[in-house]
Amino acid sequence: MRVKLEAELGRVPILGVEPVVGCGRWPAKAVVGETVEVSATVFREGHERLGAAVVLRTPEGEELAPQRMGEVGVGLDRWAAQVTPTQMGTWSFRVEAWGDPIAHWRHDAEIKVPRGQDVELMLAEGVALFTRAARELPSKDRRVLARVIRGLSDEDADTLERLSATKDPGVLEVLERFPLRDLLTVSEWFPLVVHRQRALFGSWYEFFPRSEGATFDPLGRRGPISGTFRTATKRLPAIADMGFDVVYLPPIHPIGTAHRKGPNNTLDAGPYDPGSPWAIGSPDGGHDAVHPDLGTLADFDAFVEHAGNCGLEVALDLALQCSPDHPWVREHPQWFTTRADGTIAYAENPPKKYQDIYPLNFDNDPEGLYHAVKDLIHHWMNHGVRIFRVDNPHTKPVAFWERLLADIHTTDPDVLFLAEAFTRPAMMHTLGKIGFHQSYTYFTWRNNADELTEYLTELTGPAAHYMRPNFFTNTPDILNEYLQHGGRAAFEIRAILAALLSPTWGIYSGYELSENTPVRPGSEEYRDSEKYQYRPRDWEAADRAGTTIAPLITTLNTLRNTHPALQQLRNLHFHHIDQPELLAFSKRHLDDTVLTIVNLNPHQPREATVHLDLPALGLPDDPDHPHAVTDQLDGTTYTWRKSNYVRLDPRTRPAHVFTFQGNGGRVRAGGGQDGAATRTLLR
Repeated sequence: MRVKLEAELGRVPILGVEPVVGCGRWPAKAVVGETVEVSATVFREGHERLGAAVVLRTPEGEELAPQRMGEVGVGLDRWAAQVTPTQMGTWSFRVEAWGDPIAHWRHDAEIKVPRGQDVELMLAEGVALFTRAARELPSKDRRVLARVIRGLSDEDADTLERLSATKDPGVLEVLERFPLRDLLTVSEWFPLVVHRQRALFGSWYEFFPRSEGATFDPLGRRGPISGTFRTATKRLPAIADMGFDVVYLPPIHPIGTAHRKGPNNTLDAGPYDPGSPWAIGSPDGGHDAVHPDLGTLADFDAFVEHAGNCGLEVALDLALQCSPDHPWVREHPQWFTTRADGTIAYAENPPKKYQDIYPLNFDNDPEGLYHAVKDLIHHWMNHGVRIFRVDNPHTKPVAFWERLLADIHTTDPDVLFLAEAFTRPAMMHTLGKIGFHQSYTYFTWRNNADELTEYLTELTGPAAHYMRPNFFTNTPDILNEYLQHGGRAAFEIRAILAALLSPTWGIYSGYELSENTPVRPGSEEYRDSEKYQYRPRDWEAADRAGTTIAPLITTLNTLRNTHPALQQLRNLHFHHIDQPELLAFSKRHLDDTVLTIVNLNPHQPREATVHLDLPALGLPDDPDHPHAVTDQLDGTTYTWRKSNYVRLDPRTRPAHVFTFQGNGGRVRAGGGQDGAATRTLLR
């Protein structure tokens, strides 16, 4: 049987539409106000001129005016346009393409008429085309084209003047809005889900409420006393003052006593060891309860309210696992896996064993377990939680998450879910596609320039259609080797990278103090890990001693909040630099541009020449034209050109963060001779 491809494709084929996820099975993602590029391959037979546009359809079903697409590159048949959705909800878009007879006529006429070839014939054909174009226009626009028609028809006027009337800006503007379209072809509609801005942009701070305000008896006459929601509330203003938007709490639920883990994950817990918060459940309750040492649900509500008054959202850990003491073990044994000897299987990742945790089995009673999980999410939503950090979602069925996230989105589209899945790429990407709003990434293990460039090119390219990265510098489980051996400079460098490369980043409490001692050589676990014991910190003493990098963190978050370019994902651009331990990158959004150069070596100064891609910065491609750039880390202003010398010493200045607006700060002329400059914000 012969397949009629022409009928399927149309006379002007439209192929390779982006952003499309899973052939349209899942929606591409954006947030309110985010600019998204829609592109497609558009072509036709012969040499006829083409036009293309993208049409957005709002969540209410209204089709917005087509937005013209332009060709990308030369001879690639790729067309693109920028669109910006303005409200939350499920949008859709399609691409329209057509033959553009006026553009084709103008191309031929501008060649023939000046040469005296077929002059009157060409002008007569122009009259016919503009007459067609004017028929369906509003009267004001029709009058604009009527002047062109009269000019083309005036045989007493100079022929070149008759032709030039067609290039009048007013005429071009009318044809931009109302092109004459032959052989119109349209693509299918593709989905685009638009979330609130926090899904893309935010600064996260993780801390354990039980450690804030915890006390110890120096004489050992009693055990330690846990911090509470009330004592943890006192930490919130300092977190907000550093510019964070989200405070993330590890599990706050009752902790089991069976097989409780002691300090540094030992198997023998003492009578006062609090256990791991991820071993959820005791006779005091399960996932819908709070640990009695922390307070009551009313205390939690007050904590959430105070966080909101400080400008902070509370993100809660959703860890779907149970201690052997969880009420579900007794009430719903079918939700767990029973081994051949009749015991319930605890969590294992051989050779690691987690005897204090029972994984859930999603196959024995999928409906019962599904509704229980959905109910507990709604329970915490009713207590003010609108963000959930999901622990190990890759160990649960993908179909379970797809259904759950879709159900929550239907009723509460402002509720966000972060996938904490450090696993293989296929699973990480699929979790993003099926509905998770953000994803942990491999950023922690990408430390040299080639690794960062390759990985960020992936994350800000096609993956950005469905997977939004959250760059945590560290977590209670992850103290990277780079941080262990790089000292304070390593913490500064990684904070600069995380905060300026990704629109969402985060730190785990203690990062400000450059805590970097592993439990043993070769391990990424912290010594005296807060997962297994209280760890109060003397923040005021650190401030007095100047041992905190909180001022740098505050500066970075201030930059992020004041520069729209840093609130975007898809606008990252790398610049050439002739030293492999330096990294140069920029972000640009409209008229806002931020350029960063970082020394990735935390031990040694490095110097190099940076070769800027000036058009990527929104600047004219003139290698000798001077540009005033101001380093936002210390206020110093330099004169830079296309190629510039830099020297960065990690002990005094690990990075430049340049903006191109204004000439404020101390002026230092030259090509970036910065070795002796003073840094006031990093130290």
